[in-house]
Amino acid sequence: MDRWVGKTAIVTGAASGIGEAITAALLLKKVNVLALDIQAEKLLLASTKWEQIVERGEFCILDCDISEEKDVERAFTLAQTNWGGVDIMVNNAGVINYTRVIESDRAAFERLLNINILATAVFINRAVRSMRQRNVEGHIFNINSVLGHEIPSRFLSEIDGCNGWNLYPTCKHGTVALTHTVRRELAAVKAPIRITSICPGLVHSGIATNSPEVDRILAEIPSLQPQDVADGLMYALGTRPEVQITELVIQRTGEM
Repeated sequence: MDRWVGKTAIVTGAASGIGEAITAALLLKKVNVLALDIQAEKLLLASTKWEQIVERGEFCILDCDISEEKDVERAFTLAQTNWGGVDIMVNNAGVINYTRVIESDRAAFERLLNINILATAVFINRAVRSMRQRNVEGHIFNINSVLGHEIPSRFLSEIDGCNGWNLYPTCKHGTVALTHTVRRELAAVKAPIRITSICPGLVHSGIATNSPEVDRILAEIPSLQPQDVADGLMYALGTRPEVQITELVIQRTGEM
């Protein structure tokens, strides 16, 4: 991990859950972090925790809507101005919807696709450009899901609005495919950049806070902690440059 000391990471969805845990883990290893989230108040609250880390990297927080081009531009400009560019890109931000596809609408579809797939592709594109312009070793992480490999056979609830997965599994299948597509592209151009798909099972991350019924159900199911996902990411980051952890599936022991 010593080679990453003083390097720069961008973490999306950094205000809570997995993103907050990953940011703290990187800072502990003295990596500089630009922490992005659309939840400005939660991001500020998380920053007070990071400030308490005695020996850490520098960090900067930015209220950012990752689906807006101007916000993406602001983020990469800030990383360039503060630290010269980005070396580690963590695409963690995501949204979920528990409404059935057949009972949903175009606005819901667009929100899921724009945030979960399109924004991930844009951040990968911009991060790789920054890394290649400086000819540096880089690492990209896409926080995907086990739902990127399988479609659940049942729903969490029978209550309307809580009885579907909408386009979430579709999006996660897409970002798993995106990861492998980019891996092959990077190999073709012989770039010293690795890319890793991390697919957690159920994580106690607060992703369902906008759906109290689903949040209640998930709270009763044994799950991973955000730190478990952060530990997996740090393991992949710390391997030799010649070693690429292409995909890492992390599930709670006993999870079906």
